[in-house]
Amino acid sequence: MTFILNRGIPVTIAYEVLVLYGALAVWLGLLGYGFRRSNFWPFLGFGTLIMLVLNVGYFARGAPDAIAYFIGIYDVFDNIGLDQTEGASAMATCVDNACTVWGDRYVNHQSWGVAFHDRFANGPASRTNMLYAHIFFNSIAFVLLHLQLWKPGFGADRARHRLLGRVSFFAVTAGTFFAVVLASQHGTVSEYGGNLAMLGFYSMSLVVYGSAIMSVATIRKGDTAAHRVWSIRYAGAMWGAFWLFRVMLVVTGPLLRNYETVSLLLSIWLSAPLGMVIAEAFRRRSERSPNAASPKPEMTLA
Repeated sequence: MTFILNRGIPVTIAYEVLVLYGALAVWLGLLGYGFRRSNFWPFLGFGTLIMLVLNVGYFARGAPDAIAYFIGIYDVFDNIGLDQTEGASAMATCVDNACTVWGDRYVNHQSWGVAFHDRFANGPASRTNMLYAHIFFNSIAFVLLHLQLWKPGFGADRARHRLLGRVSFFAVTAGTFFAVVLASQHGTVSEYGGNLAMLGFYSMSLVVYGSAIMSVATIRKGDTAAHRVWSIRYAGAMWGAFWLFRVMLVVTGPLLRNYETVSLLLSIWLSAPLGMVIAEAFRRRSERSPNAASPKPEMTLA
């Protein structure tokens, strides 16, 4: 929404971005609640809900507008300390400033964001369709992995758990396939980091999909304890690839805006492994808790 100040200067306020900031503040409060009560399910559930809202936005708005909204989330942080027209080595402008929801309030954006918007605003339909497919299947896998962890396959739930596990594995397989195909095009995108970005996304896919494979392989061998371990690691990798990737950009974007591609490359290479490490740390912490329940031997995913 655009307002006109007394001096005649138009000011755009991206209320949809401000609403997201409010939701993230609530989410941060739920994280604090999780540490106090040793119950992180409200945090995980609300984070999954925000993920779904963001991903559904790609289908509701269309990829270019959804990407402009995505870039707008970071514009506020990336322009801290800069004059309106002041740039930096990692900042760039886009045609008609169409790559943001902030109107002319922010005219400089991370160069990877400008390239991201241009590739889907002016790229072939096949590229956009692959992005939609990746988002669709990964969203299904993300939701189902939480249902699997929340309702393990004990007793009468074994058949349901096994069926959801198969659907989830199919979804993450399809989502990873489209992610790898999209990543294979990144070698020529200098704003992403070229071949380093392409290899980084391959690495991210390997961490996510490799942990999913290990989760299935261990339960097929009847090793329920190892299956639980790898399922939690897979969940951590998925959270890292989606949420840590984005949270890291909030911090590293402003700090490294004089070094093009560095901020994005750090998120690409580190988010999924860090997510897995954090999940493993929480798993071990929960197992050391005196209230930790032993996993039942009949739990199964695949």
